[in-house]
Amino acid sequence: MARLLLIEDDLTIRTPLVRGLRERGHAVAAASTAMTGLRDALDDRPDLVVLDLGLPDLDGRELLRMLRAVSAVPVIVATARDDETEIVRVLDAGADDYVVKPFTAAQLDARVRAVLRRGPGGIADADPTMVIGGLRIDPRSRQVSLDGEPVELTPREFDLLRHLATRVGEVVTKRELLTEVWQIPYGGADKTVDVHLSWLRRKLGESAQQPRYLHTVRGVGVRLVVPEAAG
Repeated sequence: MARLLLIEDDLTIRTPLVRGLRERGHAVAAASTAMTGLRDALDDRPDLVVLDLGLPDLDGRELLRMLRAVSAVPVIVATARDDETEIVRVLDAGADDYVVKPFTAAQLDARVRAVLRRGPGGIADADPTMVIGGLRIDPRSRQVSLDGEPVELTPREFDLLRHLATRVGEVVTKRELLTEVWQIPYGGADKTVDVHLSWLRRKLGESAQQPRYLHTVRGVGVRLVVPEAAG
């Protein structure tokens, strides 16, 4: 059972989410304002925070920055916008994942379980270091380096890269990535994968137009390759 804090001001959204998450075995507390949520997060130390961006007393992104300054608690951001700029902004501000409104308690529960699985002691901790060309991926420490230089990745970016690294040279479909990395077996938006791939490419110093490690196979998926083996 996970202890969750839901920071959401809309009662019509908050009530069914709290009920649905409790039915799925979580202990759920709720706050309707940013400052109440910040106080509860610091006092009660939940396992994960679900944060709505549209709060009445403070912008959710500002609350996220305040929370990140004092706590490493995992945060899933709830946003009504699914454009790349918004998604990148919340991930860059320190969110571990995001969900786009409207969403169900079942969808949120899947995201919660996936984020918490990435915590210390997860399955990845037992895996050996993977080396692909100049990429070095250490699942035990969750650290990545490229040509000897550290690469700072979000938890989701790390999981995405690690999964692709287990299938070097193979084309991995977006549906598989949604299932295995996002833990959404019933499907989801391809744009979720596209955004994270774009952000991951940027941190690896490449682009979709000039790939080195991450090569898109149009209409199918993506494959991770050793640069010399590309093409």
